[in-house]
Amino acid sequence: MRQADELAALLGRLVTLDGVHQTAIPRLALIRSSQPTEPMHGLHLPALCIIVQGRKQVMLGEQIYLYDRTHYLVVSVDLPIIGQVVEASTEEPYFSVRLDLDPVQLSALMLESKSNATKPGEGSQSGAGPGLAVNPAAPELLDAMLRLVRLLETPHDIAVLAPLAEREILYRLMNGEQAARLRQIATAESKLQQVNKAIGWIRRNYDKTFSIEVLASEASMSPSALHQHFKAVTAMSPLQYQKQLRLQEARRLILGAALDAASAGFRVGYESPSQFSREYRRLFGAPPLRDVARLRGASALEMVGA
Repeated sequence: MRQADELAALLGRLVTLDGVHQTAIPRLALIRSSQPTEPMHGLHLPALCIIVQGRKQVMLGEQIYLYDRTHYLVVSVDLPIIGQVVEASTEEPYFSVRLDLDPVQLSALMLESKSNATKPGEGSQSGAGPGLAVNPAAPELLDAMLRLVRLLETPHDIAVLAPLAEREILYRLMNGEQAARLRQIATAESKLQQVNKAIGWIRRNYDKTFSIEVLASEASMSPSALHQHFKAVTAMSPLQYQKQLRLQEARRLILGAALDAASAGFRVGYESPSQFSREYRRLFGAPPLRDVARLRGASALEMVGA
């Protein structure tokens, strides 16, 4: 697509080093990788991600999503995922653009555009579907993103024009194949937002034990309904979600805070060092010390989020 070519050329001028680069435009990040990466675990926040060069795969539970410059990815809730750039080179680096989704803006836009009715083919919004989806990127969406990223070359225009371009991007999303999912993000009483309340509670209390009854009360759902919708959104149970958060945080503490494995495990809620080591190895493919030794020097650690 012409727009993808222009975006790739623009990112080539704006980003010369590998990594995730925050920009002067709120919620907008540019990502570059000059080589394929190892599978990287991380927590992906609600966002729109558009690849303009290269290819990437994302794993949520047992489901693998492969997308490239002809597709975009939408994440609607905080999800522990595994991301891997699978196509990139020095001559043609992987480039992507990430725009974090703001529920307040989505809600305001939904009210202004009166787009809160289910459209033909979208299906019912009574249930909560997967919190991650990949779809073909329409030219209109790429055009709006191109105009937003271009503003980085004229910083004096950002304050006035960036909000307009972002509104158009959200408008295109809310009138595209992910319209129902975007409206659920914007609607406080939707099943997705109820699951999101449970996710927020787990994130704040990931190091504590909890019962499904307490979590269901936080989400204003019955325990059976919460379990059903939570798994539909995240592809895992609440306890599996908590375990992934614990292990990812422990990995961060060992890597970034130089804690030993036993101390990191205890910090995130594990009472048994052997259980911590066993579950760490099961998730990351190696025991803590060997895994962290492999990660040191891996510049693509943050690439999971784009």
